[in-house]
Amino acid sequence: MSTKRNPAIIFIFITIVIDVLGIGIIIPVLPKILLQLTGKGFSEASQFSGYLMASYAVMQFVFSPIIGGLSDKFGRRPVILVALFGFFLDYMILVYAPTIGWLFVGRILAGITGASFTTATAYIADISNDENRSKNFGMVGAAFGLGFIIGPPIGGVLGDIGTRVPFMFAAGLSLINALYGYFILPESLSKDLRREFDWKRANPVGSLKNLGRYPALLGLIGALFCLQIAGQTHPSTWSYFTMKEFGWNSKQVGWSLAFVGLIVAIVQGGLNRIINPKIGDRNSVIIGLLFYGTGFMLFSIATNGWMMYIYMIPFGLGGIAGPALQSLITKQVAPNEQGELQGGITSLQSVTTIIGPLIASNLFSYYSDGKDHFQFPGAAFFMAGLLTFLSLAFALRSFPKKKQIIG
Repeated sequence: MSTKRNPAIIFIFITIVIDVLGIGIIIPVLPKILLQLTGKGFSEASQFSGYLMASYAVMQFVFSPIIGGLSDKFGRRPVILVALFGFFLDYMILVYAPTIGWLFVGRILAGITGASFTTATAYIADISNDENRSKNFGMVGAAFGLGFIIGPPIGGVLGDIGTRVPFMFAAGLSLINALYGYFILPESLSKDLRREFDWKRANPVGSLKNLGRYPALLGLIGALFCLQIAGQTHPSTWSYFTMKEFGWNSKQVGWSLAFVGLIVAIVQGGLNRIINPKIGDRNSVIIGLLFYGTGFMLFSIATNGWMMYIYMIPFGLGGIAGPALQSLITKQVAPNEQGELQGGITSLQSVTTIIGPLIASNLFSYYSDGKDHFQFPGAAFFMAGLLTFLSLAFALRSFPKKKQIIG
C-alpha cells in the first residue's frame, strides 16, 4: 500500500466511527421514547422499532445503487459528504419529533442519504490490494465496534438527562463528521477509472441482478444474505429483550452493547489481521460463522443477565467471518465496478434490513406478549442462529475452486 493510502484508511475509519457512534448513542434510549409516544409495553414498542428500521431500509434499498453509481461517476468524496450531512438533518428532526409519524420522517430521510456506507466501502476497495483487502475491510468492522463501544454508554448516560439529549449529541457529531470530511478526506477514485452513470444499472433491482454477473458470486451472496438477516436480530431486539427479561435500564443496555463493541473491535481490528493471513478467507468464514451461530443460540436460552456477557464472546469471535466473506466477493469484480458492486451489496443489505427487523421484532413481540400461548422471548435469537448455520451451508457449497480476480 502506498504512503498516500494509509491516511485515507484512517480518514474513512474515523468517519465510520463517528457515524456509528451516533447510531450507538440512540439504541439504549429508543425503547424509552417509543414507550412514551405509544403508551404501550415492550412487546408493542418493539414492533414500532421494527417498522422504523424497515422504513429506513426501504429508502436505502432504493437509493443505495443510485449513490453507488454516482460515486463511480463523480468520485467518492462528494457523495460521502452529502450523505453525511443527511444524517445531521435526520437527528435534528428526531430531537423535535412530537409523534411517531415524525420519527418515521427522520428515518426516511436518513435512509435516502444514509448510503454513505456504500461509498465508504467502495473507497476501501479503491485503495486496497489483494494482500490487504480483507484487513482493510476488517478495519471497517473495527470502526463499527469502536463506535458501539463508546456510543451506547454515552447514550445511556445522556438518556438519564433527557430522552432527546442523545439525539442532540448525535446531530452535533454528524455535523462535525461532515465538516471533517470536507477539509480532510481526499478523493480515492481517479478520473480515468470513472464511468458514466446509467439509470438502468442504478435501479435497485438491476443492482441486485448485477451481483449475479459472476457465477461464483451467487452462492457467496446467498451466504451474505442469510448472515445479514441474522445480524439484524441484535439491533432489533437486544434492548427490548434485556429490558423485559432482566429488567435492565438504558445504562445497562448501553454498557452491554459497549462490551459487544469492544469484542468486535478486538476481533475485526486486531485478531482478524493476525488470523486471516494465516488461515485464509475460507477458513475465516467457516470458523467465524460457527462462532456467530453458537452465540445467537446461547442468547436465546439465557436466563440471567450475566449470561449475556459470557455468550457475547463466541458471538463476537464470529466477527472474523464478515470481512473474509466480503473479501472473497470483491476479488471477483473489476476496480471500476467496485462502486456498483458495493451499491448492489448495500441494496441486498437493505433488503435484509427490511425483512430482518420485521421478523425479529414480531417474533419477540409474539413470544413475549404474555398471552395464552407458548412464550419464548429468545425466539428471534434462535432464528438468527439457524440462519447463520444456513449461511455456512451456502458458503461451503460456493467457495471458488481457484482464485478469480478481475483486474
